[in-house]
Amino acid sequence: MIKKNRLISFGIIVITLAIVIGTTVMDAAHDLKLGLDLQGGVEILYEVEPIDEEQEINIDVLEATVQSLRQRVDVLGVSEPNFMIEEPNRIRVQLAGIDNEEEARELLATSARLSFRDVEGKEYLDGSDLVEGGARQDYNPQSNQPVVSLQLKDGDKFGEVTRTILEDSSIPDYLVIWLDYEEGDSFYEEVEKEDPKFISAPMIQGVLNETTVQIDGNFTVQSAQQLADILNAGSLPVNLNEEYSTSVSAQFGLDAMNETVFAGALGILFVFIFMIVVYRFPGVISVITLSLYIYLVILVFGWMNGVLTLPGIAALILGVGMAVDANIITYERMKEELKLGKTTIAAFEAANKNSFSSILDANLTTLIATGVLFIFGTSSVKGFATLLIVSILLSFLTSVFISRFLLGLWVKSRFLNKRYAWFGLKPSQIRDIRDSSPVETSFFGRKFDFVKHWKAFLGVSLVIIVIGVISLTVFGLNLSVDFTSGSRVEITTSEEIAEEQIIEELERFDLEAHSISYSGNQNEIAVVRFDQPLDQDIVSDIREHFTESYQADVNVSTVSPVVGQELARNALLAVLFAAVFIVIYVTIRFEYYFAVTAITALLHDALVMLTFFSLFQIEFDVTIIAAILTIVGYSINDTIVTFDRIRENLKVKQRVRSYEELKVIVNDSLMQTLTRSINTGLTIIVAAVLLYLFGADAITNFSFALVVGLLAGMYSSMFIAAQLWLIWRGRNIKEKPITYLKKKKVTGPQV
Repeated sequence: MIKKNRLISFGIIVITLAIVIGTTVMDAAHDLKLGLDLQGGVEILYEVEPIDEEQEINIDVLEATVQSLRQRVDVLGVSEPNFMIEEPNRIRVQLAGIDNEEEARELLATSARLSFRDVEGKEYLDGSDLVEGGARQDYNPQSNQPVVSLQLKDGDKFGEVTRTILEDSSIPDYLVIWLDYEEGDSFYEEVEKEDPKFISAPMIQGVLNETTVQIDGNFTVQSAQQLADILNAGSLPVNLNEEYSTSVSAQFGLDAMNETVFAGALGILFVFIFMIVVYRFPGVISVITLSLYIYLVILVFGWMNGVLTLPGIAALILGVGMAVDANIITYERMKEELKLGKTTIAAFEAANKNSFSSILDANLTTLIATGVLFIFGTSSVKGFATLLIVSILLSFLTSVFISRFLLGLWVKSRFLNKRYAWFGLKPSQIRDIRDSSPVETSFFGRKFDFVKHWKAFLGVSLVIIVIGVISLTVFGLNLSVDFTSGSRVEITTSEEIAEEQIIEELERFDLEAHSISYSGNQNEIAVVRFDQPLDQDIVSDIREHFTESYQADVNVSTVSPVVGQELARNALLAVLFAAVFIVIYVTIRFEYYFAVTAITALLHDALVMLTFFSLFQIEFDVTIIAAILTIVGYSINDTIVTFDRIRENLKVKQRVRSYEELKVIVNDSLMQTLTRSINTGLTIIVAAVLLYLFGADAITNFSFALVVGLLAGMYSSMFIAAQLWLIWRGRNIKEKPITYLKKKKVTGPQV
């Protein structure tokens, strides 16, 4: 008898979810903060240095510096500036959506210290002598001209300063206000320039023993307000050295976002269609839960005030593919149970029970790799890791609990009893429950002997690894400025600019490029690399020249040698720590042999990726590290699912004493997980391929790394990891048999 109440409940839940998601998803998406690569802007990493030898750089000094920088940025009207303290002595500034990058950079870089001096450079006052927020744009009551009103903490001190300057007949009666005065700066030289380094030089009219003074001059309302803002910002308590910077034009960011969102939509649509076609009604359930998953990721990431970047969108799309894996594992197990002749309810419960440990272990190991990426990542990579962590946690919630709950409503209503077509099965595939003959697992009616050809599989991998080692030794990696230091100038135009033309244009600035390469569908993006970091004045001139001459969008990244070395070191540490923690976890959950072979397989995948990047000399930037650790997570995910099935079959066997027995178990386990591995791999790989084909050029290399790594991970999980474990564990199987004996319940009196 069909229990209609469960079906009615299902309908109410689905309709409610559709209404909630449909009416709020756009608002949730609109509330997301967009990173620099999606809306344009500038990111600068400053190294904080003390003004004198006695000063100590500590957290209090860094926080005070951030507050001063925030006041300066507020002048620019940036809606959501982001300041991050990176101890022990760095501050990262991100200004997204900024219109005038040069103004921002100048304000941040040149306002390190405010001082009041005479024309000979002798200092009398600094920013600490001003009342906080005491400067404002005002009007002269007599002439109604814009002026700046300024409040000082000590009127007597200011009076003494004005008296000293007035009484010195050898110098003009000016009080020069400097920004970041350096020894050797000359007022007389600067005053001849169109854009002097000092910000104002008011003439002293008399001795002023007052706390409120007025600065007159040929001000406009705008220039007076700007001077007031700078004075209010005061002095930074430290010196700032620019270690790293990158800029993205607003139009480039908008185009990149549109392209990547389109590619993502195609990838998600493919996953939805694939699940419905292959798994029928359970596939429909997965579409519902995956839609909820995407909505929750956007909602939660917004609540966290996370910053969405291009790699972040890729993480969301990749997360969809990884989320569907939990559904595929469960649905494949349910189809197996149904083929054995079990009832729908019994098959559903058995599938949930048997698949849970695989899903849990796979998600936790992936979470370990992603957590390490978050710890060692910087900027957009950290945003990518954050979104991937959120994706993993929410995919576990939706794909395990909510998906099972919704499917359970239908199963327990008994509507699906013997409706095998709803699960993508034919009646001929269902065996009689009374049939006790051994079950032969097949793939489209064929059974493969994976173990028999282990030498061929390992041989293919060995050839690729040897080629990779040779290539890495001879050619190395085409490291970006992220790791080598220098400057990277990306010039985007409507049509290709010839390399000779770019070289000729750079000669105007006495510059010689280390390399020039092209990307984009029509080579419309020229990437110019320089061995040394370019001075910001040169960067400004290059940007202005190519913008005016070619109507180009110019994005610039500059990395100091120190930062480049740190990024390389952090990348190596990230991979190392991820491997160590995964070994520890897998050893605890499985055994040491499983852990070592799993790590061997994922290192194989990472080396395959490096081989392709070395052979084709594709630029290797910091986002590729994110891709490598993502593949580490995926590879271990896939391998753990296979190992979990081996462990399950060992428990059924209870005791294995010979290599031949172990060989049969491993091969059966690979056959049992083959469909799941192919289906999961296909969904994720197609999503990554679509990102590569249709996504923004800024993540082309990142997407390529994902595609190569996913293929390698799929190969290693099926043909490398299990076979390596079999060979290693099989060598001592006679001396150390594998035993999973069930504990017998003891009843009755005991002595």
